[in-house]
Formats: sequence, C-alpha cells, structure tokens
Amino acid sequence: MASPGTDHVSRSNQGAWLILRPTGDGSWEPWGRLECWRERGGAGASDNLGYRFNLLPGVDHAIPLAESSISASKGGKFSIDLTSMQPLSRGGMPGCSPRDSGDFSQWPLASYSYRGFVMSSSVQGEGWCSKPTVEVGLPHIVCAEDAAAFIALAAVVDLSMDACKLFSHKLRKELSHLRSNVLR
Repeated sequence: MASPGTDHVSRSNQGAWLILRPTGDGSWEPWGRLECWRERGGAGASDNLGYRFNLLPGVDHAIPLAESSISASKGGKFSIDLTSMQPLSRGGMPGCSPRDSGDFSQWPLASYSYRGFVMSSSVQGEGWCSKPTVEVGLPHIVCAEDAAAFIALAAVVDLSMDACKLFSHKLRKELSHLRSNVLR
C-alpha cells in the first residue's frame, strides 16, 4: 500500500512478508519477516529497494539479520553474512545479547546457529523477468525445509522489487498475467 500522499511504499509505511516453515506436526510457524520499502533518490539519483530481514525464533523475539538496499533499476545482491559481526546499518547487531546484558546463554539465535556466510541471492532490477540464483551456506541446511525457507526469502526479495515500485508504473508482464487470472 502506498504511503499517504505518495505513489510508493515508504520506510514509514513499509510492506512486509511473513515466511512460514512447517513444523513436525503438520502445522506452520513463522520463520522470518522481510520488510521492504522504496528509497527515493534525489535529482538524478536512482531509487533503491530498502529492506530489513528479521529472524523470528519465538513470539517475543525478532532478530535483525540483514538491512540494506538494492538499486531498483540495476538490481543487485541480497545477502545475510554474519562473518564480520559488524553492527547493521540501522539497528542492532546480530551478535548482541538480549537487552544488551552480555549474557548470551538465552540468545534466541543460538538455537539457529547462523554464523558466517548464511545466504545470498541475485535480484534483477524492476521490470526484469528475474531468475534469482540462491546460494546458502551448507552448515545452515539440515533438511529440505531449511532450503525451502531460504528460497522463499529470495523469492519475496525479488517480488518486492515490483511490489514496492511506483504505483504509477505497470507491473511486469508475468505478474500482470498472474493478476488477470486471479481476477477471473
């Protein structure tokens, strides 16, 4: 949905995708949340797709794993790489303890063991028919559901390129075709 008084999705009114993964008992649980918005470039500058990905290991926890932007016209790479354990550009640090206590024993990310290179995915610029290439660090894949969650994350980053574009622009061909089939 566009921010009030504009024709785009802004950081103050970003769109969000909830990625679910199956549990062992046939139900689904939240795995991660991707928030996306359009960052408008100034005069002569290109727009970017801003994003933030949070891991959701529990009801009361959201762990920021990635926050950055991708060129809307050229595309780029979405990645989660915790090798440097540097603070994210806007927000917390993946390596910080809950409530900054210094006690890592109750750190929710510990159960997921995401360390080092986690994943990356290529993203085409808006209007392009994308075929994202997804790379995932082998230590982070234990079962097919793990791989599926990362592939779903790559897919929603790619879809966000069009979902957050200016509403005055048309959707790319394959999404327009999909939309017309749904409306029939």
